[in-house]
Amino acid sequence: MNSLFQSEPIHLHLPDAEIMYYPAFFDKEEADSIYAELIHEITWQQDEIRVFGKIHPQPRLTALYGNEGKTYSYSNIKMQPHPWNLLLQKIKSRIESVSDTNFTTVLLNQYRDGKDSNGWHADNEKELGTNPVIASVSFGAERIFQLKHNSDKDQKKSIILEHGSLLLMKGTTQHFWKHQIPKTAKPIGPRINGTFRVIK
Repeated sequence: MNSLFQSEPIHLHLPDAEIMYYPAFFDKEEADSIYAELIHEITWQQDEIRVFGKIHPQPRLTALYGNEGKTYSYSNIKMQPHPWNLLLQKIKSRIESVSDTNFTTVLLNQYRDGKDSNGWHADNEKELGTNPVIASVSFGAERIFQLKHNSDKDQKKSIILEHGSLLLMKGTTQHFWKHQIPKTAKPIGPRINGTFRVIK
């Protein structure tokens, strides 16, 4: 991997949040290669979730990789990590060079088309501790990432997460903001997202 990342961060100036976006953290050739390897090499799974008392297949594929023993739970799903592979370790090292954080875990999501989505939520699970650092890398089709403030209804933000980009959320962001990847009716290709985090 090229040790020089290709973009300076764009700071999203939102209240009660510290969010930086690197549009071309990986250049196109590198991002293409990473995407192809993740599609074929990751052990993807589709869990079931309970919504209003009914069981549904989760509208995306997921995988958890990380340090041994660092399980992760959300939406009544408990995931056991696969051991780090070489590619994920390299991506992790690159992100750590700008985030000043040593990540223990990555939750990978594969959005197969525009029908796959991730509803409003905050990454505020107990095992992430106070003021977690969340680093999100995107490969494949561009998708809209929406943010909304928990109490100030006028505070909203939408950005397009580009192929090879990095979104870094720090500080009190998860306390005050929720985010989502909404469904889209547009014909759209697959996207892979990796959210790196520290499980305490």
